[in-house]
Amino acid sequence: MADEYIDIHAHFTPPSTGEERVRAWQAMLAKGIYFPEPHEWSLERTLAYMDASGTAMQLLSNIPNGLSRLRASNDYGADLVTRHPSRFGLLGALPTDDPGAAVAEAERAWESLDADGFAVTTRYNGVFLGDESLDPLWKRLDDWNAVVFVHPDARLPPTLDHPAPLYEVAFDTARTVFDMVFRRTFARFPNITFVIAHCGGAFPALTGRLRLLGNESWVPQGVTARDVDEQTSSLYVDTAATAFASSLLPAIATVGADHIVYGSDWGAPCTTESSAESNRSSLLRCGALSPEEAGDVRSRALELFPRAARRMAAAGRPAPEIA
Repeated sequence: MADEYIDIHAHFTPPSTGEERVRAWQAMLAKGIYFPEPHEWSLERTLAYMDASGTAMQLLSNIPNGLSRLRASNDYGADLVTRHPSRFGLLGALPTDDPGAAVAEAERAWESLDADGFAVTTRYNGVFLGDESLDPLWKRLDDWNAVVFVHPDARLPPTLDHPAPLYEVAFDTARTVFDMVFRRTFARFPNITFVIAHCGGAFPALTGRLRLLGNESWVPQGVTARDVDEQTSSLYVDTAATAFASSLLPAIATVGADHIVYGSDWGAPCTTESSAESNRSSLLRCGALSPEEAGDVRSRALELFPRAARRMAAAGRPAPEIA
């Protein structure tokens, strides 16, 4: 168990018809994302990959557009956890374009679905996470000491004819994180553990620039270098599609090696078994982390999710130890 992975960044999609999958595929093709065939998530294939890769548990997330679809997705995710309590956890999706609906769904996911944490996109139907209308949601999650996984907007259009998953998602992430820094969201709700996908996107590499210029006279609502450091150092980041020195080193400099958790991006249409394995192998071999640090990254996420840890223990799968 000590060498197994706890994967905070894994996706699922509820069952759908062939026609629905084709429509989703055609929408991706229209955005310049040329997947060879419609995407279909498979429980059996996921469990097989987890066994082959030494993944003890995946914390699952899926954030569809539209409240009814989002609620149905959360229900399906909760059912997966009920059927496989020691292999999966649920990060309940929240509709952050509607603060009231987001609070209601958070309460339902936490109290009725036994979600382990929550998943949000950097912007949902045009509403960014730093929007002040979301303060009631953050207050509720802050009261619960909740974990919130922040994923870039999966519906971004291409940039310069390049598919958004290549690099636009990284800038979308940085844009949102820095807006939340300026609005002091992280400082005002310190009991929330925010985990930022993909090694934080571009924000770690740009943090020095914000420290240098963020409090200049020409910057509205300026932030000092200390503001930047205190807020960004509280964040966690995952390794999905970014377990390379070029991404890890800025993240280590910004949040510290002890705030890096393992993520695979399994279940996303743009992730293949080959790319997931290349990323996992690089985590151990790229040299950005010591062997001990890389080992801790594998399973650190479980420290954030006591409900998941209890399920694993109840199934006779003790949580891996952190050095």
